[in-house]
Amino acid sequence: MSDPQTPVPGTTLDLRTLTHVAYGLFALGFLTSGILGIATLAAVVLMYLKRSDAAGTVYAAHFDWMLRTFWWAMLWLAISGIGLYIFIGWLGLIATVVWVLYRLIKGWLALLEGSAPTTYA
Repeated sequence: MSDPQTPVPGTTLDLRTLTHVAYGLFALGFLTSGILGIATLAAVVLMYLKRSDAAGTVYAAHFDWMLRTFWWAMLWLAISGIGLYIFIGWLGLIATVVWVLYRLIKGWLALLEGSAPTTYA
């Protein structure tokens, strides 16, 4: 399988490695339940900084995938946090955790296959 990345002059890390690092940081922050939440924030900053380098490659789809996962998770966690006052927020928290875990696994597996993550099938 050939690497679908187009080389970007002046970068020290290739985009495939950078995307693995972003997934790893995101997962580290997620799996430690926010104790190492700075790792997730570092992944988001890294993706925003390298987004222009990834434009036009399969890695751009992975960056978009993780950024959408982060921002939607923040929204649903905030709504669930508000819902905790009427004792239904736990359902939202559980659903959000399962959804984020699903998207992390699906995206990382797609990266290992060298393809873009898809929202269907």
